[in-house]
Amino acid sequence: MAKLADNRPYHVDLAELMRIYETNYAKLNRLIPLQPLVGDIRCYQAGRLTYQLEVSEVTKYTTLVEIFQDDELPVFPLPKMTVRLYHDAKVAEVCHCESATRVKARYDYPNAKMLQRDEKFQLNQFLSDWLTFCLKNGISRAPIMYRG
Repeated sequence: MAKLADNRPYHVDLAELMRIYETNYAKLNRLIPLQPLVGDIRCYQAGRLTYQLEVSEVTKYTTLVEIFQDDELPVFPLPKMTVRLYHDAKVAEVCHCESATRVKARYDYPNAKMLQRDEKFQLNQFLSDWLTFCLKNGISRAPIMYRG
């Protein structure tokens, strides 16, 4: 018998989300410059895939990093993401993604964009997995001009 849809309200597991933010901060700091400046670009190749991280904003307590894939026809496309690092709290979170201009902690489901109830959690977990992949398999390369 098919299982019916779960209609219980989704509750954010704040402790788990904060753990992911903290690990993303530590991982991302290994891939960007120690004293980042606006316009700094780091390029990594993992297998046949090429990724770039570009610093787009630096303030006293935060750094904003754009992450995107630089392959023309990627087999496994990485969504373009904007990640904010909060240096005082030592956390990093996905604040923009191709699927959402502002990622909310939870969404009603179903919704017009068909975002998951825990979209924020899933995006940050994806970032964590991707950063782990880059740290284990990535090779630093010279930056490539972004083709948009």
